[in-house]
Amino acid sequence: MKLYRAKIPQIAHDVIQRLSDEGDIEVLAEQREEAERDLAAIMEEFLRRDMSMRDRIRDHMAARNVPYSDYGRVRKRMAEEMNHPSGDDIERFLCRQFLENMLITPNIDEVYSEDRDMHKKVMEVLRGHDVDERAIREEAQSKVKNVREGTVDYEIALQKAVKEVKKRRGLI
Repeated sequence: MKLYRAKIPQIAHDVIQRLSDEGDIEVLAEQREEAERDLAAIMEEFLRRDMSMRDRIRDHMAARNVPYSDYGRVRKRMAEEMNHPSGDDIERFLCRQFLENMLITPNIDEVYSEDRDMHKKVMEVLRGHDVDERAIREEAQSKVKNVREGTVDYEIALQKAVKEVKKRRGLI
């Protein structure tokens, strides 16, 4: 899962909405917005840590002249060292954080359901907001057919096209 900053408010709203509509939690109307902000803060902190980790990876690779082709391997190792989730673990991490927060925040009046029941529902919401990165890339590639693949111009045009597709979809 890739978490986009633009989707954070909607994810937080949908999690609180689903759990309260289905009777898993009780949130007073005047506390609903604050409860959503609690979840948004969790996601913002995750993104902050993720950016910090990316900076550390870049610095590490530059200091040791590690080729960019090794980025994935270095990222995986550093993520494990920092205990930072990646890939499919992001959804599970956010879900656990949300549930822990709901138990301690004063903005949720009551939690009625078992963790495992709420966990399923929160995971469904998170997966519903997952973005198909492959589809974005394919759409962008279809827009740059006039440039020869494998060239620097192609890569630049592709990056611009990906950015345009993400803007149109409201991701950035």
